[in-house]
This record gives sequence, structure tokens and C-alpha cells, in this order.
Amino acid sequence: MWTDSHCHVLDDGDPAGSVARARDAGVARMVLVGTDADESSRALDVVRRLGGPEAGLWATVGLHPHDASTGTGPVLALLEELAGDPAVVAVGECGLDYHYEHSPRPIQRRAFAEQIAACRRLGLALVVHSREAWPDTWDVLGSEGVPERTVFHCFTGGPAEARRCLDLGAYLSFSGIVTFRNAGEVREAAALCPAERLLIETDAPFLAPVPHRGRPNEPAWVALVGERVASARDVATSVVEEATWATTERVFGLS
Repeated sequence: MWTDSHCHVLDDGDPAGSVARARDAGVARMVLVGTDADESSRALDVVRRLGGPEAGLWATVGLHPHDASTGTGPVLALLEELAGDPAVVAVGECGLDYHYEHSPRPIQRRAFAEQIAACRRLGLALVVHSREAWPDTWDVLGSEGVPERTVFHCFTGGPAEARRCLDLGAYLSFSGIVTFRNAGEVREAAALCPAERLLIETDAPFLAPVPHRGRPNEPAWVALVGERVASARDVATSVVEEATWATTERVFGLS
């Protein structure tokens, strides 16, 4: 009984098929993630069409840092419109991406801050994207106040970054990157993360885990991430399966 805490099934053109294949692989719960107002709305539509929380499906609403220049207005309006909807469990993914810098850094920081404020106001979890931007990510979170349930999705740091995030009270979510040969520091971070702060995800259709690397990723493969995390922690796979199930339920308030 696995949970994929972060996936983008809209991107593969067959969301119903992705969900069905995941269920066949023992993935009982999935969180579909929005990256702008339109995709967030579409993700929520898929969640509702396929059964919603009763069927183990939830959505998030957020503006990705790549699109920060478009402004947070539509996303913030959508969040207010959906306030209290049990199918919407988080703000995000939002944050900072200094690798591509599709939006200027000051605009990324402002959009991130505005979404943190909305998260705190609405009492939702926060899903953070941080790529090559650790100091500024921590700075914005420090200025705005770290939400009680903050998840660093697709964690790509090493032990030092992991400890800093954990010191903030945040949670770490590990993706297929943890299976890559050159991801030793990510595995070290997975090994030191307390079980009650540990999540796993696919970030599908991106970052397919070994042995599927190079193919479009699927929520059905989240167990491969869990197996590699278990290996890094020197525990049975079932231990990670149970821990991440409980942590994801607590972080996102899943029923």
C-alpha cells in the first residue's frame, strides 16, 4: 500500500490510465500537483472524475517558480475559491528555481512569499520546489514563517541541506533521483531523515527511477523509490512503505 506524494499525471495524456496502472501496482493513494491555476484546476477535475479522496486521490494548487512572472493572482483566487475542499490538500508546488531561471529571481521570491502567506492563512500544507536556491529558499521561509506542514519535494540536497530543512521542522520527499548512480549524497540524506519526516514520490512523468530511467515516469513505479530509500536506510522495504504511508497521511491530512 504505497502513496505517491507528488505526481503530474496530466502530462502523459492518459491520467486515468496512469492512475489505473498505479492501483494495479499497489499504489493506493496519489497527490496530483498543480503548477499554475489552469493545471491545478485540471488536476482537481481529474481527482473528482476518478473518485476523489474516497478513491485515494487529492490535488494541490500552486504556481511553479518557472511561471512566477505570470503572477500569483489566478492561483490565489483559486485557493480562496476552493478553501475547505477536502480534495485540495496543499499549496504548491511553489518555490525557487535558479537552475533555469525562467522567471527573474526577485519575482520568484515574491511569488513564493505570497503562496507561503496563503498557505498559512488557509491552514494547508506547503509543497516546496528548490533547485540550486537553498539560501534564498531558507531566507524566504524564514521571513514569512515556515508553515507547520512544509514538504521539500524531490529533495536533491545532501546531509547538510537535509539537516537545515529538518531543523526548520520540514519534511523531505525523495524521488527517483535516489536510485541514480551519482546520487550518493541524496541517499545519505534519505538515510538520516527521521521516519516521521520521510515521504516518497515519483514526480511523474519526470525522473523515472532505475531501471526505467529515460522513459516517462509513472506513479506505478513509486515502490522502486521506496526500495532504494529502504536500502539506504538499511531497513526492510515494508518499513519505508509503512512509514511513508503514515507520514504522507499526517502531512496532507489524508483521510
